[in-house]
Amino acid sequence: MLSQHPSRLDRKISGLNDRWRFPRESYLGDLLGLSQYSRATGVDISDELKIIDRLHIPQLQKILTGSIKRKPSQDTLADVTLDCLGFKWELHQPQLFHSGTLTKLYISALSQKHTDPLKELEKLLIADLPKEQPKKSPVKKILISLKINDPLVTKNAFATALKSLYSNETILHIEDVLGVLASAHILQFTSLFKRCVSLMKDGISPCTIQPYYTAACKYNEELLVTACEKWLEMNLVPLIGKQIHLRTIPQELLQKVLKSQRLFTFNEFELLKTTLYWVYLQLNLKLQAIPIYETVLAFFGSFPKKCSFLERELGQKFLPVFQCLRLHGITNSKDLENIKHINFFPETWIVRILANHYHALESGGDMFQENKIYSEMIGIYGFFFEIKGIKHGNCSYSFSMQRIKYSEMNLPAAVYERSPVSLRPERLMKYEIRAQSLVDGNWEEFSTNMLTQKFGLIKSNNKSHSLKIETVGNPIFVTFVFIFPIS
Repeated sequence: MLSQHPSRLDRKISGLNDRWRFPRESYLGDLLGLSQYSRATGVDISDELKIIDRLHIPQLQKILTGSIKRKPSQDTLADVTLDCLGFKWELHQPQLFHSGTLTKLYISALSQKHTDPLKELEKLLIADLPKEQPKKSPVKKILISLKINDPLVTKNAFATALKSLYSNETILHIEDVLGVLASAHILQFTSLFKRCVSLMKDGISPCTIQPYYTAACKYNEELLVTACEKWLEMNLVPLIGKQIHLRTIPQELLQKVLKSQRLFTFNEFELLKTTLYWVYLQLNLKLQAIPIYETVLAFFGSFPKKCSFLERELGQKFLPVFQCLRLHGITNSKDLENIKHINFFPETWIVRILANHYHALESGGDMFQENKIYSEMIGIYGFFFEIKGIKHGNCSYSFSMQRIKYSEMNLPAAVYERSPVSLRPERLMKYEIRAQSLVDGNWEEFSTNMLTQKFGLIKSNNKSHSLKIETVGNPIFVTFVFIFPIS
């Protein structure tokens, strides 16, 4: 019985020299071999060219840009004319190969103008060899055309992108970066696209967050999408919530940030006020400055009382936003009365919030509370705590909480007003302390993880574990998340 052997890897000669290749191997941009092979075998070169154009443009770019190192001198005449945006852009062959789009257009133009287009490309590969140069013949220009429909692409931005074909050190101006990003995307100019993304990540601000996020989604740039989300998680309440730019935040982005565990807020009522401002600005597009909070309350309170704002046709599209809020975290009686007065939420929501608080009181303070940030003292269902953040040296910090007796401290009116007092000597609590600091444009995260502890009123058990961090970041945002489980 004959044994079966794998088929032999025979090689074929390409053209009339010693250039060899395997039969099933594509040329992958081997222009010299392809040209010689086509002349020797009579294969239609335009068909081979279409294969390269369709499948191997990245490899072709790598070969051409790697082989052609020279930059055109000032007296070198342009040999490619790009017709785009109503202008004629003069380019040089070696530089346009940095762009995948221009490479395709150039090869396509060669196949239409020359009977042997790859022979023209061969000249590029051997042009740098030292030899006596004959007299220069008149430059034969290749005309290529590119139609752009992206409204972000401007003349100045496109000119900057083309200039970057010649130099990696082209200055990018922040006011043009969106247009340059769009131009780089259309030109398939990867290195320039990455430079734009890096500049945009460092330039996120209240006035740029919306266009940068929209562009990141449009061009599927996940790194920039994530950067915009993280920036808004830290700045929604303390910064952009007090500016007219709050109006520009897309609803999809707002909902995603409201659901994030990293979202920073002074307390849940401040987050509610920010979202109310956002809705108000969506409905009053002519405003040029953010109003005082009483104006917002008066606006929503002006609707007929027969149904709440979110139950109206006008308000239903905003319902998913407020479903992301943790309204059970609003425990101050004045804040709860405020919510009832503006007639914004359905009555069933208000009843559920109040019922949960009543049940928590009846059960000895069992509740779920998260994303609460305090600088001094808090009182919740009869239990009082002091929140501490201590700086040790230049870059060392610690954060902790301590249970205090109602009679020992001069509590602020906002804490003790209408507040019950629990006589339980000990109370089981689950808690976590988180901190985030901004270091060189990136957020460092620290956490104690979820801990379970009985808090009493004596020194041995009245203090939480401390979250100790070392960071040079600024600012530092700290969040205390805690749960009173049934005990």
